[in-house]
Amino acid sequence: MTADIDADLIEQGRKLFAGDWQFFWASPSIETLPPMAGMEVAFAGRSNVGKSSLINALTGRNALARTSHTPGRTQELIFFEGPDNAGFRLVDMPGYGYASAPKAKVASWTALIHKFLQGRSNLARVYALIDARHGLKEVDLDVLNTLDKSAVSYQVVLTKADQVKPSELDQRVSATAAALAKHPAAFPEVLVTSARTGAGMPELRAAMVRLLGERSR
Repeated sequence: MTADIDADLIEQGRKLFAGDWQFFWASPSIETLPPMAGMEVAFAGRSNVGKSSLINALTGRNALARTSHTPGRTQELIFFEGPDNAGFRLVDMPGYGYASAPKAKVASWTALIHKFLQGRSNLARVYALIDARHGLKEVDLDVLNTLDKSAVSYQVVLTKADQVKPSELDQRVSATAAALAKHPAAFPEVLVTSARTGAGMPELRAAMVRLLGERSR
């Protein structure tokens, strides 16, 4: 793409996410999902990767998604709806991996995630959030493999990039991109973000606008 097209997408993304975003629905089970409509993108990641903080930074809202210092607080699929006529929803998924909850409950969240990924036809992309300080872990790879098997397009987003030295961050991006080359459903470009500084948010918004345009053709 040309720089002009990129700049145009970034501006469209700014306008879209400057609009009115609201909590729409919470689903503790597959049976309670809202009817499918428009396009959905979901955010998946380990319990302490910063999903809620990222959603708040994307939308410019301090408290749209609930954040917590206790990993595993998000126990349902949380849907947020964009401005009228946008035809676009964000889905905050329960964190996987460590959570301060009984193992049976963690297992039920994990099953919910997997069922949702496999059965949601209007799910356009999953953004797989990975902590830039640690890189891909075994539990992340399990979820990426599920996405591959479900043929759900996904893109890796490194979070908390402000907490990593630039040289280490470059190495992390390269290592992540190399690992993704083995995953057929993975989008090759790795996005680098920081909810604290806002770094990478314009690019992430632009990626969603581009996706929205492709789905509406």
